Amino acid sequence: MQMWKKVILALLGVGIVYVGVVLGFMYSGARAIPASNPDTIVILGSKVIDDPARPMPVLQERLDASILFIEGHESAKVIVSGGQGEDETVSEASVMKDYLVEHGIEASRIEIEDKSMRTDENLANSKAEFELGKTVIVTSDYHLYRALMLANRQNIDATGLPAKTQFGALVKGVPREILSITYAWLFDW
Repeated sequence: MQMWKKVILALLGVGIVYVGVVLGFMYSGARAIPASNPDTIVILGSKVIDDPARPMPVLQERLDASILFIEGHESAKVIVSGGQGEDETVSEASVMKDYLVEHGIEASRIEIEDKSMRTDENLANSKAEFELGKTVIVTSDYHLYRALMLANRQNIDATGLPAKTQFGALVKGVPREILSITYAWLFDW
């Protein structure tokens, strides 16, 4: 029995160290600085609710973070990226576009990518549909490391604009993101 306790403690220790390493990478992404002269601003989707649909707080944080940046970079095109989940009445991208237009961004500047269901698809579909050039990715601060890693793997010239996430969303989002980063390290090549 003594041996099993040592094995369990060792595994627990390795797990704690691993989570600490992943959190360090997430923190580095949260400190990203966007390019000062982007060609494209890609805003990554997240859940929408209700009918008519509206952004959940995490998505609203991303959109709110992007508005001033978009206004300050008038020559950059804007891509909103997010498909329609089974429990959503419309695509995330359509809700995102409506939100930006309601907050003063010209509809003609906004392109929609509405087929993707995962971060790697957001980026791949946006790259396939549009000429990206120098790209700023807008997403939640805790999610930005993985988004930039996946963009790099797809040869997208990207920097990031982190959207500050409220504590309540971090409690749910960070553990999920730790698992998603692990999956991306292993399988999203």
